[in-house]
Amino acid sequence: MTEKKDLIDTTISATTPATAPAIAIDRRHLLKMAGAGVAALGAASIFDITNARAQDMSNGAANFYTSDKVTLQKVTYKSLYQMNVAGNLYLPDDLDRAAKHPAIIVGHPMGAVKEQSANLYATKMAEQGFVAMSIDLPFWGESEGQSRNLVSPDIYAEAFSAGVDFLGSQTYVDRQRIGGIGICGSGSFIVSAAKIDPRIKAVATVSMYDMGAAFRDALNKSQSVEQRKQIIATAAEQRWSEFDGGAIRYVGGTTLELTDDTDPIQREFYDFYRTPRGEFTPAGATRETTTKPTLTSVVKFANFYPFNDIETISPRPMLFISGDQAHSKEFSEDAYKRASEPKELIWVKGAGHVDLYDRVDLIPFDRLGSFFDQHLV
Repeated sequence: MTEKKDLIDTTISATTPATAPAIAIDRRHLLKMAGAGVAALGAASIFDITNARAQDMSNGAANFYTSDKVTLQKVTYKSLYQMNVAGNLYLPDDLDRAAKHPAIIVGHPMGAVKEQSANLYATKMAEQGFVAMSIDLPFWGESEGQSRNLVSPDIYAEAFSAGVDFLGSQTYVDRQRIGGIGICGSGSFIVSAAKIDPRIKAVATVSMYDMGAAFRDALNKSQSVEQRKQIIATAAEQRWSEFDGGAIRYVGGTTLELTDDTDPIQREFYDFYRTPRGEFTPAGATRETTTKPTLTSVVKFANFYPFNDIETISPRPMLFISGDQAHSKEFSEDAYKRASEPKELIWVKGAGHVDLYDRVDLIPFDRLGSFFDQHLV
């Protein structure tokens, strides 16, 4: 594996910029839907894809990685909303079940499922000796919730706290040593959970999206209030249609086909979600609906402000990891600036947003391990 110290810039402060500017895109590249436009909430890396099924497997891309040092157990647990949340529990094969161990809950990117990135992270953390559990957010994957692909930031955040309930009930888990990792949109959901759940003792985010800001303002604050109002108005009209029995409308997410006009960010997402590199269609879903939230619910993100009061998580530690080429880096910068000590921001050199979903030669798993070793004590 590539030496991580060659990939990471460890000299970080609240004012330290990434080494490359964010990709400039206009609203139509991030927020679009038929007739109006809505948040593109998917994920992937900035490569020129000329073949519709091309995939860049460089830097150790291994989304479906498995380990002969780890045992997988499928689990479910109830949230406060009495919804079944599905998870994959990963246990080191040499785990001493008579002792108490630290545990980590891992959330997948927005629009994805646990089989996309979260399983990989949980497996890698279990290889380092942690009890680790990846989960499907409610309304996605194997977790309960109707309509499918519905957006509910509060219910998403609750899934993390309910995961703490579950992990803390295991005889081999130390209730005082439970942390969490949120990838992409789950970074904002676990921050939201941690603000009101002090049992989450340490928080790490990777390629974080603030889903509230992404919906309200788009990347680089490129969307106006009037454009946002148009999206909200369109979603409100769609409620009439669905209440009267019309078909559910899915929006945003990752494009199904590439064209000459496909922007670099969508190409990045496509390379993960629409190729064998990371493509996964859960039971009950279709390729056409994966990664795509419902139009009527996506507006819930307008009321989602995960970084408000983020400083109250202190003195529990926070670690923010982002690629220095990531189009999403503004969100990690913002969260780091607002958070109180102890906190750390790591730039992974040369990495884009989706690179940190599955490229094991870029992802600093060793730094994640040392962070939780240090703080889950």
